[in-house]
Parts: sequence; C-alpha cells; structure tokens
Amino acid sequence: MSERSTDGERTEPANGERTGVWLVGARGNVATMSIVGARAIAEALTGTTGMVTERDPVSTLDLPPVDGFVFGGHDIATESLVDRAERQSERNGVPDAATLEAVRDDLAAIDERIEVGTAVNCGAAVSDDSEQLDESLAVRDVVGQIRDDYETFLERHDLERLVVVNVASTEPELPDPTAYETRDELEGALDADDRDLPASVLYAYAAITDGHPFVNFTPSTGNALGGVRELAAEENVPHMGRDAKTGETLVKSALAPMFAGRNLDVLAWEGHNILGNQDGLVLEDDANAAGKLSSKGELLESILPDIGHNRVRIDYTPSLADWKTAWDYIHFEGFLNTEMKMQFTWEGSDSALAAPLVLDLVRLVAHADEHGEGGLQPQLASFFKAPIGVDEHDFSRQLDELYEYANRHS
Repeated sequence: MSERSTDGERTEPANGERTGVWLVGARGNVATMSIVGARAIAEALTGTTGMVTERDPVSTLDLPPVDGFVFGGHDIATESLVDRAERQSERNGVPDAATLEAVRDDLAAIDERIEVGTAVNCGAAVSDDSEQLDESLAVRDVVGQIRDDYETFLERHDLERLVVVNVASTEPELPDPTAYETRDELEGALDADDRDLPASVLYAYAAITDGHPFVNFTPSTGNALGGVRELAAEENVPHMGRDAKTGETLVKSALAPMFAGRNLDVLAWEGHNILGNQDGLVLEDDANAAGKLSSKGELLESILPDIGHNRVRIDYTPSLADWKTAWDYIHFEGFLNTEMKMQFTWEGSDSALAAPLVLDLVRLVAHADEHGEGGLQPQLASFFKAPIGVDEHDFSRQLDELYEYANRHS
C-alpha cells in the first residue's frame, strides 16, 4: 500500500519502486481509465482482473508495481482528467461513483503534469477544437519540445525509467512509409522539416532517442516506421505495437484458428462495429479509419488465407458512449458441401477492456528494459492486432510466446 503525499496523491509504493508512465493522449478515455485503474489498485479499491501480468506464469516475473506508476503525458484536449472521468462515470457507469471519489485528488494532481502536445498530421477529426503546439514549428523543434517534456518529468519526480505509451486517437495512414525505411532517411526527413511525418512518429522518435521504452497502443504509424525500428535496435530500446487487441479482433484471433484447424472453409466473415466515444467519432473520418480497418481485417486473412469474403465496418453511434458492440456473421462450408453459419455479439466497455492492457504493457516493456532487451518485443504480440515484426496471429500461440518468455525469466 502506498502513502499519501502532501498534494493528496499516493505515489510511494510499499517497496519504493516508481516507474514513470507518459501517456500520449493523456486525457482520452483509455488513458483516463488506465490512470483511474492504477490509482484504484494502489488504494486497494479494486482487484487486477483483466491484467495478464497478474496471471501465472507472467505474474512470476519481477515486474514494477502498479502502485508505483507516476503518470504524466501529452494531449491536445483541454478537458481535465477529473471532468473526463466524471463524464465516463455518468454516461457509462465506469468507473463507479465511489471509486471516482476516492481517486479524484490523484486525477487532479496528475492533470497538472499533462503538457500541450502536437497533432501534426492527425487528421481534421482529431485536431479541430484543441490546444496544441504551434503548427509553424519545424518538426525538429516539435521533437525537441517533446524530449524536453520527457526529461523535465523524469527530473522533477526523480525517476530512473520512463515508459511512453501512445493511446491517442487514430491518425490517417502515412502516404509513403517506405521513404523513411532507415534511420538516416528518417533523420534526413526531420532535418528537412518533412511535414508528412505524423505526431505518432515524432513521439516515438523522441522517446526512443532518449532511451525510453515505447508502446504504440494505436493503429497509427508510430514505431512501425522502418527508421524508428532501426533506431530502437541500434540504441537497444524496447518497443512494441501496434493497435491493441481488446474486443472483436481478440475473439477473431481465438476463433479463426478453430475453423482452420478443422479444415472448414470460411466463405464470408462480416463484422460490424458500433461505438460512441471520441474514438468512434474520429473513426467516422475515412482517412483516420483506414489504418484501423486494415489491422482488423488483415488478421483474418493471415489465419484463413483462402477466406472468400472479409469485411469490417466501424460506425459512430453517439448514444453508446464508451460501450461498443460488434456483431459478426460467419458463413462457412463443411463436409459434403454443407453450408453453415455462426454469429456472435460482443458488447463491452471500450476503455475498461483496454486499460488493464496498458498497465500490463508498461510493466512488460519496463521489464525488458531492465534486462537490456532492446528492439521489438515479439513476446508481446498477443496484445496487438498488427504486432510489428510478428506474422503469427493465432491468439493461443501468441500467448505461448509470452508464457515461454515468462518461464525463461522466472
């Protein structure tokens, strides 16, 4: 159990270990729920259901304690963490009123540590009606400001390690990612003030340049860019992404191998998603939605390469707030050309599904960093729809990789 500091926030875990967690998109739904959850765990107000790192064999790893997480971040939104959490509680019932009241002072203190971010090339749906860094700044200067914010946070809170997690809204896809395949090409683009580089790449580059582990929870380009990956490998900085697997696609990654294993021909797999939070609104924009739809759709084709028809839709339904619903229709053929079907409906709180995974990933990349394991972290593939550098999409096999990693280090 942590002790309460003079500003009202419990920050010191029982064993004294503290880890800096920098959230890009720190006032968004996922970030807010992650912070509320971490502080609720620290206050012993909730359990750790949903956290993979609290289940054997992963729990046997020497991981940084969640009650030692010290949060900061960037955002272009001006709504406070307290206001966002209140709105989530009122509209969605998560967090409940008692939990929110218990962590209210913590949220207010953390909100003071959120710096103004950049939204360069994040799309009009993201950047409208926001406060952000001067758009006339050269991209090198934007990177410099981000790096300064990271360093100031580390020094102010006397932290040895900072993990940066991108949980911001989805950006449009980068027009030509092959133009930045090497570190030299990326560095040259930054020096030339290349205005095509999106915010997610700038945040990832700034983090990895200074040795901070990086996680891309979103479908945005970020650390998937070849030049960023080369930088991370050369600097021995752990990183992983992209697009966290929390709902419909999680089910697909577990269910599709069943059809493959039984040699059943999937003629069509139709998925329709509706959600009502800010992410749903942003995904109304076709440019922003493209990367999300790609990562959700390609997973099936990797497991079922002969699938006849594979389509995913995402629609914004304001009244649902943070709750999302996915309806999937699977038309398949079995023995004697018998056509059959399966349908399922997945309903859940988008942020409550995502938040424990954010906490897991912080702990796991911090563990990799502590053990000098830089570059991509393939053992974390089970957390993502489009895991960078990993071709295996069968969820159970991905979990086996994580369990083998845990057993090796325990």
